[in-house]
Amino acid sequence: MDFIPVNEPLLNGNEKKYLCECIDTGWISSEGPFVKEFEEKMSATTDRKYGIAVSNGTAALEVAVQALGIKEGDEVIMPAFTIISCAMAVTKVGAIPVLVDSDMHTWNMDVDEIESKVTSRTKAIMMVHLYGLPAEVDKILVLAKKYNLKVIEDAAEMHGQTYYGRPCGSFGDISTFSFYPNKHITTGEGGMVVTNDEELAERCRMIRNLCFRKDVRYLHDEISDNYRFTNLQAAVGLAQLERLSEFVTKKREMGRYYTEHLKDVKGLILPIQKIDYADNIYWVYGLVLEKDVPADNRLMQKLLAEEGIGSRTFFWCMHQQPVYQKQGKFVNETYPNAEYLARKGFYIPSGLALTREQMGKVVIAVRKVIDCLGK
Repeated sequence: MDFIPVNEPLLNGNEKKYLCECIDTGWISSEGPFVKEFEEKMSATTDRKYGIAVSNGTAALEVAVQALGIKEGDEVIMPAFTIISCAMAVTKVGAIPVLVDSDMHTWNMDVDEIESKVTSRTKAIMMVHLYGLPAEVDKILVLAKKYNLKVIEDAAEMHGQTYYGRPCGSFGDISTFSFYPNKHITTGEGGMVVTNDEELAERCRMIRNLCFRKDVRYLHDEISDNYRFTNLQAAVGLAQLERLSEFVTKKREMGRYYTEHLKDVKGLILPIQKIDYADNIYWVYGLVLEKDVPADNRLMQKLLAEEGIGSRTFFWCMHQQPVYQKQGKFVNETYPNAEYLARKGFYIPSGLALTREQMGKVVIAVRKVIDCLGK
């Protein structure tokens, strides 16, 4: 039985051609010309003036937080349900993540909870777009303006997505992307910070590169890491970016196929196809088990694997991360919707290289497993 992986990227464009150019010219490091070209073209797709390529999406968040001057004791409001990179970027500088619960309709942060979490120590809102639909950008920007807060937009999963026609990654003071292999655009690893603020962009470039001083290279007034991005990665990214609209179309076709063939399966909550401000981009095709299904997402992952189908559980909620519990963070905090999604949500194969035949096998397997659980 051939195993269908949860994700397989599509690399049949100009990737090999551009990589060969890197090798032939000897430009493989972060100084290569593809890096600047990729930064310029990626930032242009998000209507941003400046792009700063970094080593991965986590690095992009860390650079963004440090560039904004968020420091020990500051508070950053963010969703309880997201990848740990978001909280890590905040706790790394000694700041405090302040959590809000999820909206069960979109799986994004419940913006109606944000205002009650604002204090005199709040410095920023981290607006994370999850799984295919954007967060409610306008409401978040209104609150940020009201309380003079910075906005960090995590658009890691939103390549090619829009909010009321404006590209995700164009909102707030600073935005971040990831180019991990399961993203619409991949460079293997990699990430990017985008902004319209020239001074902020220059700070990001400095932080990316160990905070070398401009006047004397090996003198440092601040501590940072090496977050550099290579010419090899940029070569792959440029080839991927050339096909972004094609990839978005394909992802939406995949989403429609899965929805059409799973909509009658009792026990499954399917992702929203369309909301007022956006059509789902289906970064992945997520499913949530209804309460009466006698299984959690880990059991679903195991049962689907037995059928030759890869899947992956949703993110775990921040307040129940063992590492933060050991540190005494989020004591007695509960976020019921985030907890439910973390236990009952999972996604099925939805990489760009997935074929229609493979999707058919996935549908059969999902229906079989749910049917067996109901007996």
